[in-house]
Amino acid sequence: FFFSRMASAAYDMRLATGFAASMGPHMQHQAQMPTSQVEQPKECRFSPYQNNGGTCLAIAGKDFCIVAADSRLSMGYSILSRTTPKVAQLTTKCCIASSGCQADMITLQKFLKFRMQMYTHQHGKEMQTTAIGQLLATTLYNRRFFPYYTFNVVGGLDDKGEGIVYSYDAVGCFEKMKYTVSGTGQALIEPFLDNMVAYKNTDKKPLGERSLEETLELVKDIFSSAGERDIYTGDFVDINIITKDGTKYEQFPLKKD
Repeated sequence: FFFSRMASAAYDMRLATGFAASMGPHMQHQAQMPTSQVEQPKECRFSPYQNNGGTCLAIAGKDFCIVAADSRLSMGYSILSRTTPKVAQLTTKCCIASSGCQADMITLQKFLKFRMQMYTHQHGKEMQTTAIGQLLATTLYNRRFFPYYTFNVVGGLDDKGEGIVYSYDAVGCFEKMKYTVSGTGQALIEPFLDNMVAYKNTDKKPLGERSLEETLELVKDIFSSAGERDIYTGDFVDINIITKDGTKYEQFPLKKD
């Protein structure tokens, strides 16, 4: 059996040599081409995430909070929609704004609204903003192995009636702040907020806090500036103004190109 296998292998080698000799020089060169020069199989990758752009912002004051986001929905260099809201009202004193993947944003905000209804039916009152901040962190951390591709900001009034803002990453790490911004315009707006709201790196600090009207004008100026430099921020700004009397909605137009 061993000798028959050896004879068969020798016959196959002679046959291959004769076949190569019968080909022309050009064909022989292709037949002898090393494996490294042959086109390798290509791996087709699929990503379940898509960053649809947008910018979200929240600023807390002494007795108010402003949560705002633009309404442009993008994919690459294409504008899919100019009137897609990113801000959702969870209670009369709390709102959430999300940027990132539109599908995950809708799913997350729908889940939070469902939890708000459950809490209201069980306890007969609305959930406080501090509890909502912790709920969102737990929800995001629960999905840490396949996270929601959203970058969220939560703003509202606490139990003392003071403005409060929470900033999150994609897996639920959050921080209580006086202002925050997320999305594609974050790198443009964050230094501006550091200077104009926190008064960092400046000697001209005001004696009192900025009023609601001044903060609202600041938010409009910020989005106007970001819309000039970020192609994923534009069209309209949806502004939710949260005070002790409830939430007031206002829309501000931006450039549409």
